Amino acid sequence: MTFMKSLLSAAAATALCAGAALAEPALIFDLGGKFDKSFNEAAFTGAERWVEETGGSFREIELKSEAQREQALRRFAENGNNPIVMTGFAFGNVLSEVAPDYPDTKFTLIDMVVDAPNVRSVVFNEHEGSYLVGMMAAKASKSGTVGFIGGMDIPLIRKFACGYVQGVKAVNPDATVIQNMTGTTPAAWNDPVKGSELTKAQISQGADVVYAAAGGTGVGVLQTAADEGILSIGVDSNQNYMHPGKVLTSMLKRVDNAVYDAMTAGTDIETGIYVMGVANGGIDYALDEFNAPLVDDDMAALVDGAKAEISNGTITVHDYMSDNTCPVE
Repeated sequence: MTFMKSLLSAAAATALCAGAALAEPALIFDLGGKFDKSFNEAAFTGAERWVEETGGSFREIELKSEAQREQALRRFAENGNNPIVMTGFAFGNVLSEVAPDYPDTKFTLIDMVVDAPNVRSVVFNEHEGSYLVGMMAAKASKSGTVGFIGGMDIPLIRKFACGYVQGVKAVNPDATVIQNMTGTTPAAWNDPVKGSELTKAQISQGADVVYAAAGGTGVGVLQTAADEGILSIGVDSNQNYMHPGKVLTSMLKRVDNAVYDAMTAGTDIETGIYVMGVANGGIDYALDEFNAPLVDDDMAALVDGAKAEISNGTITVHDYMSDNTCPVE
């Protein structure tokens, strides 16, 4: 059981040692940690909401290395946990290999598509939400220069960046958008020091609003932006509370709803591809008491109008991942 003690939480290890065949869901967090204040934490919030409403329980693991992906999936499946929910595109290849071996187990994969009869693939129109916060950034900017800091340099994060640039340019065609990625390995999701350094570099180039789509790295972006007196934009979870009056808004990617829905449906969950976007409430921007003073009536009307037009098809935001190109830079 040495492996299990290192792999799972103490509670999960205790149950497994007892030989329990648990009919409970399981949640596997991606690298970066459960409390990254962003993507993983949104998933945890959804699971906790399910617990509060149902009185149920779930198993969980925070990955420490790439090697644990397959180990965790197989261990939970063999233990009888069902459904098994995992966060992050990096599970794609592993799940493709594991899912056929456990046909009676339902898997929910967030942020990647796996074509298997027992897999629900949840993907998001992040470009739509990034467009909305890009419009807000352009309205709030006094310098005409805004920034984007991504995590790992992959097409998914380029999708965020492209949507953001489109939104900025829709408001101010002459605006400058500085773009930086944190790195090319999974470590890019959890490097707040590098996030801080990139933020300072963008400020030195005139940026006065910076959007972070970088997981735990974004914590450093938001902190430095607040320290340096510029505005930031959070991502995935509502991060407005982290620096009240300094975070213009957060691009909400309702990972919490995806996890909650999967656990609620249990083994009856519908498999296949499920897309969450602005039109069905899967993507939005955050407005609350922490950023309300920053969002005047004109800005709110602008972004809400764009939300409606994206929903009814009047505005089509280009999806970088459709062709790996962005129409504006």
